[in-house]
Amino acid sequence: MDLTEEDGLFGALSGWSREPESGVRKLVKTYRFSNFVEAIQFANDVKDISEKENHHPSLLIEWGRVTVSWWTHTAGGLRRNDYIMAAKTDLVYAGE
Repeated sequence: MDLTEEDGLFGALSGWSREPESGVRKLVKTYRFSNFVEAIQFANDVKDISEKENHHPSLLIEWGRVTVSWWTHTAGGLRRNDYIMAAKTDLVYAGE
């Protein structure tokens, strides 16, 4: 994937950032909830799509929020599938 394609995929996402961590670029977004139970349910829903696609994010679950980070571990950075999974995560949050 070249930079133009990657920028196009990133531009289609809302609220995500591309953040470096230990030399690895990741897609990161924090979702907000009214309570811990809703945050846990969302994390479980993300787990379901992750298992279906066999691609798993980092999830930080806190009271009222979940931070999701996508990157391809084996590639050491971002690939097209990370952007697809970020979009699917947004759909989960929207209840779709």
